[in-house]
Amino acid sequence: MRRVRIRMYRQGLGDCFLLTFPSSGTDRHVLIDCGVLKGTEDASAAMRAVATDIMGTTKGMLDVLVVTHEHWDHVSGFVQASDVFKDLKVTEVWLAWTEDVADDLARELSSRRKKAQAAVSEATRRLALAGGEAGRRIGNRVNALLEFAGGLGAAPGRTTADGMSWTKQRPGADIRYFRPGGLPHTIPGVEDVRAYVLGPPYDRKLIKKSNPSKRASEVYELALAGGVDAGFMAAVEAQSADSASAEPFDSWFGMGDEEARDTEFFRKHYGFGDQDADGWRRIEDEWLGAAGRLALQLDSDTNNTSLALAFELIPSGRVLLFPGDAQVGNWLSWEALTWTVAGDHDTRTVTSRDLLERTVLYKVGHHGSHNATLREKGLELMTSPELAAMVPVDRQTAKKMQWNMPFPSLFRRLSEKTRGRILEPEAGLPPEKPAQLSDHEWSQFLSNTDPQDGWIDYWVAL
Repeated sequence: MRRVRIRMYRQGLGDCFLLTFPSSGTDRHVLIDCGVLKGTEDASAAMRAVATDIMGTTKGMLDVLVVTHEHWDHVSGFVQASDVFKDLKVTEVWLAWTEDVADDLARELSSRRKKAQAAVSEATRRLALAGGEAGRRIGNRVNALLEFAGGLGAAPGRTTADGMSWTKQRPGADIRYFRPGGLPHTIPGVEDVRAYVLGPPYDRKLIKKSNPSKRASEVYELALAGGVDAGFMAAVEAQSADSASAEPFDSWFGMGDEEARDTEFFRKHYGFGDQDADGWRRIEDEWLGAAGRLALQLDSDTNNTSLALAFELIPSGRVLLFPGDAQVGNWLSWEALTWTVAGDHDTRTVTSRDLLERTVLYKVGHHGSHNATLREKGLELMTSPELAAMVPVDRQTAKKMQWNMPFPSLFRRLSEKTRGRILEPEAGLPPEKPAQLSDHEWSQFLSNTDPQDGWIDYWVAL
């Protein structure tokens, strides 16, 4: 029986999947992302071990390299193990349209993101200087979020941009930027697999919709209170392209400390004594509290640019779903998509609903976070009795960072939908047969799963 192998690496909290498709003559390989969260213990060693296995398994030849989006936990391996990857040959590199510098909307989104990142970095620095428990707490939370982007003060050659640049500079590779819809794509040398591009949407509004709606949450939780502070965003928008800081007001309206000390009103009411005692009087750093909300929005907006793919195994009709870290707006955009494909005797229309209904392997988005798996228009549509899931999460790291991953209500429903067939890098196989599975189904799941020290393999019949 011909089978597709999905290899999930066990490097920590990050995404790295190697798909191997049987083909006449030789196997064909597709690598989807390669990274681990900044701050992971022995991260470089872990990613070098992953790269070494990739080079050995593929014999140094990738038919397709997919990079879903520019986050450190998806691209770090390309810089951390660049020496191991130096001889890697790549036929095609698949990227989202948001990475195309020739695209006007992509350039606009990139420019806005860079300005906002600079503003958040400066705000975090200012919070640290301002002192006080609240400032330190907000600063720590912001820094934790920025770990997905590689953290603050990343050394040259060690940024997410460096990781993305590495993928675009593969000698001889065909660099392809994908928009959703259109015709399905093919993997070089593989005749019986179609790749459908689901996202990201070519829509500014949907890319910015990261969180569930307040009135009718689309995910497995109540809607979040929302929004980024308008004043902070105004400061970000006003920031010049080459400025390293952001202020909410024009400097004309400001007064320096020396001038204030010479004014009786400020000497009396503003306070120039001990910072901890008089800090409550000062307002110039209050706007920096919005940095946490903006950092969260930046993280989510980048996730929402994820290249989301569905691989259809033509002989069986089974589907492998790899949505990157797509969030609410990305998922919602899929509903309107259709594709026309040729059959044996005629053509037929494929919809995203159809692909979800036939999904047998779901790579769970964003490590199982609350807003990266839709409910009615996502997981609830995955009705195949063969459904299994891979969740690239490291629970210990997530707990350390105070992230609720995987999100409890999502994980409970995922367990019900897959009937316990969930694979996590830390846990490996479930410790015992889930009650929902028959002995035959459990035996079949075991025969399709092979946990090793550095990865977990899962096979799907072609």
